[in-house]
Amino acid sequence: MKIDIPVTNGYLPDKFGKHAADEFKRDGGPIRSFPITLTDVPAGTKTFAVTMIDHDAIPVGGFTWIHWVAANIDGSLTVIPENASLDPAIQMTYGKNSQGGHMVNNPDEALGTHYTGPMPPDKDHRYTTTVYALDDQLPLQDGFWLNKLWDAMEGHVLAQATEVVLSRV
Repeated sequence: MKIDIPVTNGYLPDKFGKHAADEFKRDGGPIRSFPITLTDVPAGTKTFAVTMIDHDAIPVGGFTWIHWVAANIDGSLTVIPENASLDPAIQMTYGKNSQGGHMVNNPDEALGTHYTGPMPPDKDHRYTTTVYALDDQLPLQDGFWLNKLWDAMEGHVLAQATEVVLSRV
């Protein structure tokens, strides 16, 4: 399986990150998810799961920052469209990102369970997006954590593909 995320010279377009226009932000942070084109998806794929994490956040906050976790996306899609994280027409089960954790203590549930784009505070960061092709729907409810996704996916991953993109400070 292969995934393609639109980038320019390796960088995610501004509208999906820190430099997005106000119309693509909530409480000052980017909320419009980028499109992901899927090719060579294995036969038998029932659903997809998506993760987007920032390991470059470790020196800043002490842990990997989770930007997006979603599961149970329709396995017949060839494109997870732009803004899928907020589009009710694209069904998925929403996992919690790092804004949903107690260390951040963000009271806005929507910001804690949907895509929150890159906002590198110190330097350009690398963002690792992985899409998993799965042979079944996962028994997860909205608000699950990344570790629960990994547990639920065990034995169900047909393929996975990763792309690392940059976002500028």
